[in-house]
Amino acid sequence: MNKVTAKIPFITLFSVGAVLFSAHAGGGFATGNQAHTYYVGLGWLGPISAVGAILLLTITMREAMIMYNSRGLTSYKELFKTLYHPFDKLYVLFEIFFYIMVLMAVAAAISGAASALTNYFGLNYYVGIVLVGLVVLSLTIFGADLVRAASTYMGIAILVTAVAIYAVGVAYSGNLQEVLWKDFETQGFGNVPQAILNCFTYAGFQCVTLPTMIACGTPLTTKKACSRSMWISFVMNAVALVLSIFMLLSWQGMYTSVEGGTVIPTLTVCKEMGMSWLTVVYGVCLLLCLISTGVTTTFGFVARFEKLPMFRKISSAPARSAVVAAFIIILSMTISLAGLSNIIKYGYGYCGYYAIVVVILPFLTVGVYKNRKYLKAHPEAEGRSYQEAVKAAEKDRQEEEAPLPEGQPQQI
Repeated sequence: MNKVTAKIPFITLFSVGAVLFSAHAGGGFATGNQAHTYYVGLGWLGPISAVGAILLLTITMREAMIMYNSRGLTSYKELFKTLYHPFDKLYVLFEIFFYIMVLMAVAAAISGAASALTNYFGLNYYVGIVLVGLVVLSLTIFGADLVRAASTYMGIAILVTAVAIYAVGVAYSGNLQEVLWKDFETQGFGNVPQAILNCFTYAGFQCVTLPTMIACGTPLTTKKACSRSMWISFVMNAVALVLSIFMLLSWQGMYTSVEGGTVIPTLTVCKEMGMSWLTVVYGVCLLLCLISTGVTTTFGFVARFEKLPMFRKISSAPARSAVVAAFIIILSMTISLAGLSNIIKYGYGYCGYYAIVVVILPFLTVGVYKNRKYLKAHPEAEGRSYQEAVKAAEKDRQEEEAPLPEGQPQQI
């Protein structure tokens, strides 16, 4: 078993952990709106709550990958059927969460991009929504492959510039220690209940990345490999999120006093520091990142819903995609009228509450129990490749479905 574990190179463990990092560091993180909404108001407890949220998230992903890989499952539908068994049909609870949360992500991307246009060019917010919606629609139909290919690089660019701003912002302000101490003296431990709730809520809505994680985590063929990869991801995510909270805490008095400053607080702080070159680079990367998020997410929606019977009458594939994409984008644009802050506070928030019950608690209780029980009963599952696990699962299904030999009594 140890020999099998040793064959999994560090770069593989790192790359899987980086997937969760990239998924987490989307528009909500890059704008600073998520950190402001869920953690800055908690004061000195904010960074602690954030670390707890990332810990919950990575442990949940770890249990999901162990369950998925050891049993050779082939979809998140099978994963949740296994988790909820014998109440298999409850898998639909995750389906509901997933599609609502992704729809909120598209709305947040459109709203965030429109806000960026407003900040940079003085464009009317509602005009910005329509303009960004049309761009997303056009790219979804005609240029999805190009944008999806470029989205990874744009995501890296926004992450590097955002973290650079966080580090410079903390150093430039120089009052972080004073802010934290003053808040501790004022608030004490009064925010502990809210900090715990925000910890679970933040981890909850981030669970929308679970289907991506189990698809990318198939090379992690052992329990130890899943653990190591998620510890790497924990460090990456926790450091970036805590750094953003420290920066926003240092500048809270400034950006909250500016009209609209809390919508994209990172940009507001960047402007205040007077580093025009960094502001321009950050703004361009942020706009591109938000649009690419909207395009790639919408494209995934289209692939899922264009197969519904109501759209089969449209014979042309591009026309069918256009109709489905237009429907989804119009719906997302309507939601985006609520504004980025409201989407993240209420849309993400309520989805987070839902996911606590549907995803986090089941995986951290029933999931842990089922994984330990299964690996104890099937030691051969530890270390075999994912392809071998899939073949073994298919063989088991065929044996279960095979008719009994003639004359053999059927078991009840």
